[in-house]
Amino acid sequence: MVDKMKEFIKIEVVYAKPDKQELIELELEENSTVLKAIERSGLLNNYPEIDLSKNKVGIFNKVVGLDTTLSMGDRVSIFRELILTPNEARLLRAKKLEDKNK
Repeated sequence: MVDKMKEFIKIEVVYAKPDKQELIELELEENSTVLKAIERSGLLNNYPEIDLSKNKVGIFNKVVGLDTTLSMGDRVSIFRELILTPNEARLLRAKKLEDKNK
């Protein structure tokens, strides 16, 4: 029986904080998942605030599951939890503008 050569893909995993962005380039076996890429990136060790049961993840900013299979060139993003929802942020800006105009 002949061993098949394993195929590899190159991907990136990124996590951004307000003051810093970390981008890790990886080479993984074909058919690797988002979870495997995140684990291999080392970001879970470097940023203990990442909780994959709470933080959403995406490929090119489109939310996907941890079991999603990666393709060559994919960029996996780990999203931070929102402090405010977009609607709350708009209300806060409107309130500040209203207070300023008084």
